[in-house]
Amino acid sequence: MVRPPDNRADGTAPPVRSAAAARHTADAAVGPARHLGAARRTPKWLKITTGVIAVLLVGVIAFGAYWAIRLQGNITTAPLSAGSMKSENAVNDSTDRMQILILGSDTRDGKNSEYGNSNDSTGYGHSDVMMLMDISADNKRVNVISFPRDLLVDIPQCTDPKTHKVYPAQSGVMINSAMSEAGIGCAVDTVNKLTGLQIDHFMMADFNAVKELSNAVGGVQVCVSDAVYDPDSKLRLPKGTSTVQGEQALSFVRTRHAFGDGGDLGRIKAQQGFLSSLTRKIKDDGTLTNPSRMLGIADAITKNLTIDEGLASVPTLLTVANRLKNIDVGKVAFVATPTVPAESDPNRLQLAEPAASQLFTAMRNDVDLTDPTAKPSATATARATAKPTPSAAAPAYDKTLQPVTVANGSGVPARTQAIMQTLQGAGFTQVGQLTAQPVAKTAVYYGANFADVAADVAALLGVAPGQVLPAAGVAGVQVYLGADFANGAPTANAAPALPKDIVNQTAGDTVCQKANPELITR
Repeated sequence: MVRPPDNRADGTAPPVRSAAAARHTADAAVGPARHLGAARRTPKWLKITTGVIAVLLVGVIAFGAYWAIRLQGNITTAPLSAGSMKSENAVNDSTDRMQILILGSDTRDGKNSEYGNSNDSTGYGHSDVMMLMDISADNKRVNVISFPRDLLVDIPQCTDPKTHKVYPAQSGVMINSAMSEAGIGCAVDTVNKLTGLQIDHFMMADFNAVKELSNAVGGVQVCVSDAVYDPDSKLRLPKGTSTVQGEQALSFVRTRHAFGDGGDLGRIKAQQGFLSSLTRKIKDDGTLTNPSRMLGIADAITKNLTIDEGLASVPTLLTVANRLKNIDVGKVAFVATPTVPAESDPNRLQLAEPAASQLFTAMRNDVDLTDPTAKPSATATARATAKPTPSAAAPAYDKTLQPVTVANGSGVPARTQAIMQTLQGAGFTQVGQLTAQPVAKTAVYYGANFADVAADVAALLGVAPGQVLPAAGVAGVQVYLGADFANGAPTANAAPALPKDIVNQTAGDTVCQKANPELITR
């Protein structure tokens, strides 16, 4: 076929048409024949529907972006550590066992100025609350361990991340002061040193977090044994169950005198009772599966929250929240670190041994505190602290310089001298004795840098490696004799048992707080 000549002034060629279309008309300029069908018009209803969907999608995206930007903008961050090196790899926030240190700050800056002035808190402030939340890898249980603010501990050397000033290690100071000089990371390092764990994240909230969170959920039910009034915190409650929120909720968790004997342990139990009730309220109301409620709570929390950089994204926070939504409240265990009045100051507390070391060992081994006989998860072994083993070669230390004490809880006083003579005969000349409470199982405890000495002492006495435990309150090595060592060697491979009352309550328990008799009103 011969193409007609191109006579267009602009020199462009006409559109190329198919031969079929050209056959229906002799005039090439007419285009396709009309009976082949004009282009169909889009129905009006489809245009409207498409427009509505487009507007909705834009709205959803804009809403999500607004909240993501808002929540992200609320977040304040700080370093996870103040100098201590972490030997474990970073956890997978979705699937790994995770430990989060939860702190309440007593800082009086900004919105917190109504609770005092800057003179009431120094440096980075003190931790008004300190709890370690331990989430199992299978998301089936949570342990929440409370540390009394008056607990005397050793604080490691810490570096202020802002000024880079190095603060030397301290011994026998209150745990709530761990963050005051070098920041939150120093509190994390202190709890790591105390427990032998390696914390993955932290969350620190101020006074207003409790007020706004309790308002966001519509109040939290609490119970007290008697009508009580604390003039310091201004907490006033009638006997029985009440719903607290806002300022009253804050007074409930802050009061230091209203419960128990007016000390820190009564305060801890009240805080645990409040959190138990809050957990039930959130789960019963379906809050964790309700996006609108979750956003309100997230906004209330993040405005008053400081977290580590590894946790500092909205998706990561939602991942952690998602892990908690299906946990049985009966498997959320609240525990107070075992303590006794401190020998150096009866107004302060020290770790109660062997109960504290047993607790920390159970935590390192991922034991279910609500059912210690249950089999640990498969990931526990990988993350547990390695147990010391007896030295095969000559020890790389001078035995005559190693402090070893014998605490006799066997019920047989004569065993003290017998064990001391055995130790001295083996070359351990710095041997002393301590008074001890009766215990069932023998254990060897050791302080920092004495793991090798403890292993050798345990091997000498026939104590199984599983009963050789780190203990933050021990200087050197301590042999704690139990009833199993009353006459001969201790029971082989019998790990110390957890105290029967180690769990104060679970989130499924409704507990009435015992009012301080001195503050009961009529």
